Amino acid sequence: MATRICLVRHGETAWNAERRLQGHTDIPLNDTGLVQARATAASLAAERFDAAYSSDLTRARQTAAAIAERCGLELAFDAALRERHYGSFQALTYDEARARFPDDYHRFETRDPEFTFPEGGESLRQFAARIHGTLEGIARRHPNGTVLIVTHGGVLDIVHRLASGKPLTAPRDFTIPNAALNWIGWDGAAWALIAWAQQQHLNQALDELPNA
Repeated sequence: MATRICLVRHGETAWNAERRLQGHTDIPLNDTGLVQARATAASLAAERFDAAYSSDLTRARQTAAAIAERCGLELAFDAALRERHYGSFQALTYDEARARFPDDYHRFETRDPEFTFPEGGESLRQFAARIHGTLEGIARRHPNGTVLIVTHGGVLDIVHRLASGKPLTAPRDFTIPNAALNWIGWDGAAWALIAWAQQQHLNQALDELPNA
């Protein structure tokens, strides 16, 4: 592959542990997440990255900072790598969202690509277009390079589908643990999966996202 990208989901937050939708809400890592960030950094110490990018939200920035310090990297922060905006679902647990907005929740959990969350949220199709464009732009800036990206679970859902050819509407049959390593490649025309959900460096890692 001409360009290799290692994508890392941020470490655990209190809201992950509570199964609470974060979206664009800026939640920091909890103590477990900080430990995970350091473990992920140690697991990547032997890698040589040509560039490093991170979502600008605190949970991603903290995870990325641990890796950058260990690997001697300069970070570029990009709001286009943020989680999907969940609109009125943000700050609710999945159970609370289902009880409060049953019709909307059904469209969410069945992966209706045109469903847009009320109060400023994104549709799945809009979100996927944002991630596709951002990822391709990064790959094109670093031909024949190796790139680190620290981002969010929903972003990784889109990335896996992009690299594997799985439709947006298909139920998720792959894991997205906090602080795991996920490798994809770009040959200038198409994406491919290299490795996914590598977590040998972690004692524990949540995958609390729906449709698992």
